[in-house]
Amino acid sequence: MGFTKYTSQAEKERVRMNEGIRAREVRVIGPEGENVGVLPIREALDKAAALGLDLIEISPNANPPVAKITDYGKYKYEQKKKDKDVKAKAVVTETKVTQVKIGTSERDMHIKASKAAQWLREGHRVKVDLFLWGRYKYMDFEFLKDRLERFLAIIPESYKIADEIKKSPKGLSVVLERDTSKKASAPVKDRAPVAPKEPLPEADVAEAEEE
Repeated sequence: MGFTKYTSQAEKERVRMNEGIRAREVRVIGPEGENVGVLPIREALDKAAALGLDLIEISPNANPPVAKITDYGKYKYEQKKKDKDVKAKAVVTETKVTQVKIGTSERDMHIKASKAAQWLREGHRVKVDLFLWGRYKYMDFEFLKDRLERFLAIIPESYKIADEIKKSPKGLSVVLERDTSKKASAPVKDRAPVAPKEPLPEADVAEAEEE
């Protein structure tokens, strides 16, 4: 008993067991999860020893602390498994960025929309930039907003607006996040259908290609 089963000093400080438990009394949980009750620490240690098991403090901040009678190897395995499960479920949220232009082709628009949907399903935020150049920078805001909303309407994933459409250094931008109140891949309803885009004037097409 004691600290002999610990593998490092850091582990000793993190988990107290057997004679390392400092409380005068503990609430004891039996090896099958049963509530044994509050016992003096010496009596709890003797009970664990009689079963050939360890007494491990699992809730040091409780009053009195809670200790479980169990095998330390089994306890350590279960803790590692829990930590692994928590880590596996953890999602690192990022803000992904996609950019469209007024002259972006329908095919490219749908490719970008599908990618945005994938990011949303993965739990990321998605920032959509409507890149403006030349005379488009000075066009009516509502007209440009409508163009950006046409792209949003074809994203095949339910979402909500996290940051409303507004002017940005590149043109217009909006930030989306997944709408968890709806089923994944649900069709987006109540949005205007995507209207065919008018072809760009030749001069603007050339300018877009230069960009």
